[in-house]
Amino acid sequence: MAEIIRMPKLSDTMTEGVVAEWHKKVGDTIESGELIADIETDKATMEFESFQDGVLLYIGIEKGKTAPVDSILAILGEEGEEFQSLIDNDTLPGASDETTEEVVESKTEVAPAPTSAPTSEEPKSTPQPIVNDGEFKASPLARKLANERGIDLNTVSGSGDNGRIVKADIDNYRAPGANSYKGSAVAVAGQESYNEVPTSQMRKTIARRLSESKFSAPHFYLTIEVDMDNVIAARKAVNAAQDTKVSFNDFVVKAAAVALKKHPGVNSSWLGDRIRYNEHVNIGVAVAVEDGLLVPVVRFADSKSLPQISTEVKELAGKARDKKLQPQEWEGNTFSISNLGMYGIESFTAIINPPDAAIMAIGGIIEKPVVKNGQIVPGHRMTVTLSCDHRVVDGAMGSEFLNTFKAMLEQPVLMMA
Repeated sequence: MAEIIRMPKLSDTMTEGVVAEWHKKVGDTIESGELIADIETDKATMEFESFQDGVLLYIGIEKGKTAPVDSILAILGEEGEEFQSLIDNDTLPGASDETTEEVVESKTEVAPAPTSAPTSEEPKSTPQPIVNDGEFKASPLARKLANERGIDLNTVSGSGDNGRIVKADIDNYRAPGANSYKGSAVAVAGQESYNEVPTSQMRKTIARRLSESKFSAPHFYLTIEVDMDNVIAARKAVNAAQDTKVSFNDFVVKAAAVALKKHPGVNSSWLGDRIRYNEHVNIGVAVAVEDGLLVPVVRFADSKSLPQISTEVKELAGKARDKKLQPQEWEGNTFSISNLGMYGIESFTAIINPPDAAIMAIGGIIEKPVVKNGQIVPGHRMTVTLSCDHRVVDGAMGSEFLNTFKAMLEQPVLMMA
C-alpha cells in the first residue's frame, strides 16, 4: 500500500526544510534505513533515511525547493500502484497559500506506468554503500565530486553520522585559509557590482526567532563593570597546574552558573500563562559559524569544574563549526551568554535567546587607569550587559544577579568552593 513520506521536523525550531539533494530517483527500490535525501534545516544539513521499504513512486519536493514541515516529501509503494488519491486528499499543515502553491508546482516527478515490454531506459540505480577508507567515511557522491574538484577528503570535515562526508560538505568546502565570502574576488574600479545568495535555513530561523524575541519580549538592559585582575591571576595559576587550559569565558560561564543558582528568578522562562523557574542551570554559549550563529548548551554548568566546562565548550564549539551538533546539544538552555570580547568589542547588548528570560553580553577585558585606595593605578575591567525580559525579570532582580556574578569573578575562590 502506498505511503506518504513527509518533510521531517529535524530540530525543535524547524518550520520548513530545503531538499539539498535527492539520493534516489522515481522508480528506484528503497529499503528501510536507506539514505534517500539530504535535508537542510535551520541548523545543519542532515541525512534523511527511509523508515519503510518500497518503490519511490513520487517526489513531492524538487532539489533546492523549500517546503513546510509535514508536507509531502515523497510517496513509496509497490511498482505501478495508484497514489494520486493520496495527493488529492492531503493538506499541507502550516503552509501559507504562497508556500503551498510553490510546493504543488514542484510535484512533477512521478513513476512511469509499468510495462511488460523491454525499454531503452537506463537501468535503475542501485543503493550506494558508504565508502570507508579507514581514516574517514564518505558517500560515493561526495567522493565523486571531490575527485572532480580536486579536493583532498582528508581536509574535509564530515557533517554526517559519525563524521561521514556527504555532498553538502563538498559543496560547502573551503580550502584552508580561504575567505568565507562567496562573492567575486575582483571588483572593477568605477563599476557598481553586488553578489546575492539564497538565504540559508539557519539565517531564516535566526531572523524569525530573534525578531519574535525582540518585538514580543519587552527588553531592558543592565550594565556593570567587573574588576578582572583576580581572574587573570587565577587563570594563570589554574593553567600552570594542569593540562586543560581554561579561558576567561570559562570563568564567565562558571560564575554565571553559580549566580543563577542563587537567583533562580533570572534562570526562568516566560510561557504565556505561567512562568517557569528552572532549578537546573543549562547555559547556552553563542558560537559564530559560517551561516550565522549556534548556541550549544553546557548542561548543569553549576556542578561542573572549570576544566570540565572548558573541555565541553571547546568540544561543542568545534562540533558547531563543523555542523556536527546533535539536537540534544543545542536544546534545553535556561540562560545564554554571548561573548564578543575576542573581537575587541568593549560592550554591546544582546537579543534574548528564547525561551530564556535573560542573556548576558560580555565585552573584552580592557586595561585602563582605575582608582584603588585613593590612588590611580592600572587595572583590567570587563563590561557586562544583561538583557532582561521585563515580563519575568524586574530591575532589582536582574541587578542582584549581576552583583553576585560580579562578586564571583572578583573573588574567584567563591565559585570554586
